[in-house]
Amino acid sequence: MNFGLIIVGDEILSGKRQDKHLAKVIELLSARGLALAWSHYVGDEPARITAILRTAFASGDVVFSCGGIGATPDDHTRQCAAAALGRPLALHPEARELIMARVRLMAAEKGWPDDPEHPDTVHRLNMGVFPEGAEIIANPYNQIPGFSIGDVHFVPGFPVMAHPMIEALLDGRYAHLHGGAAQVERSVVVYGSMEASLTPLMIELEARFPPVKVFSLPSVDHPIHGRHIELGVKGRDGQNLTDAYAALLDGLRHFGAELGPEMVRP
Repeated sequence: MNFGLIIVGDEILSGKRQDKHLAKVIELLSARGLALAWSHYVGDEPARITAILRTAFASGDVVFSCGGIGATPDDHTRQCAAAALGRPLALHPEARELIMARVRLMAAEKGWPDDPEHPDTVHRLNMGVFPEGAEIIANPYNQIPGFSIGDVHFVPGFPVMAHPMIEALLDGRYAHLHGGAAQVERSVVVYGSMEASLTPLMIELEARFPPVKVFSLPSVDHPIHGRHIELGVKGRDGQNLTDAYAALLDGLRHFGAELGPEMVRP
């Protein structure tokens, strides 16, 4: 299965807040031998959110959607998920109990009303209104849950809440996938060559050693190596990758390239 990430919020696109989800989700996946296949940033525009979610539901991928599941006027993700599926919204009974438990706790601490009919409580209960058929995702930070529909999972935009919820899903529901995308990279620094000149070699290697992938990372101002290209292969660790890397080095030497340090990355 592929993994995807959707990050919702005008505050990210405007620069008011820096995104902390992409790097963390990559880290969480990598630690489990998994990889992120795609990511989308989208502002608080219902039509765009709905279109992206419609694609996510149809993809068959495991998708984490961060943000927009609150109950303020700029939170549209719950409504957009329902629209993308053509389902009604409904207060989830388990979410209701979790939210009411939180309300009663805050009432005891701060003297707030805990009447289920009080306007403030009704507003808070809106955070448990999910598309029909949703399952809840436990939120260990404040017990206000997220929700799942199939393999698309909706969590808050706050990293302190979202990241433990995603990690719990990875180690619970998707534990059987761990190691499914573990890859190794083997690369070498190449001096004084142009990518265009090396492209035929890269194409040849991918054709000879599928499913190994070839990558090229040029740099013009590296503090140590200066202008160079890091050229390498990546894929499952094994003989195929070893042979592909040996063929890469042979091809570069035949080309007359000046080679620098070699690197291996898990």
